[in-house]
Amino acid sequence: MSDQDVRRATSSGAVEGHRRGWRTVDIVVTAVLGVTFGVVFWAWNALWVALDPAFKAFPPGQGFMYGMWLVPGVLAMLVVRKPGAAVFAMLVASTVSALLGVTWGVQVIWYGLLEGLAPELVFLATRYRRFTLLVATAAAAAAGLTAFALDWFYYYRDWSAGWLTAYAVLVTLSSVVIAGVGSWLLVRRLAATGVLDAFPSGRERTRV
Repeated sequence: MSDQDVRRATSSGAVEGHRRGWRTVDIVVTAVLGVTFGVVFWAWNALWVALDPAFKAFPPGQGFMYGMWLVPGVLAMLVVRKPGAAVFAMLVASTVSALLGVTWGVQVIWYGLLEGLAPELVFLATRYRRFTLLVATAAAAAAGLTAFALDWFYYYRDWSAGWLTAYAVLVTLSSVVIAGVGSWLLVRRLAATGVLDAFPSGRERTRV
């Protein structure tokens, strides 16, 4: 290998390491997103419980609200673009909401872990190199299907096949629209203001 090849390989490794390695700003921003959405989760939990009686005739209908609980994982990954960002943000958010007090107690932390792992695996499949709208919606859909599976296992195993199918569809659609499309659009808007200039998401032209 020539000296030039060695320099190229070393430079490539340095760029790759910088892209994958966590900086202080990455940690701080991901944590802030997690804490912020932990408070949002707490409020959304209260709203979910308050609206529950309105869906007594058709409980699966409430699934249209679910996407809000899945935003941090997708949003954090789109912003900081580092391995583990989705899990980190969801764990912080779910832990904060549990500490603030929710109907489901500490179980929401377990939910947060798995609902962060699902989109994480989607971004991992792209080797953390693609952060397009398509990938964002796929990651959100994975989180939504995971949420549905957890809810079915813990709460809804007595539901009919029709109700379960309706709930799965509504939860997944809500996740795609709110956590997927919503997060992607939010990153575009924030990038346009310059507040994300410290991140690759703020310095590149956003691709579809």
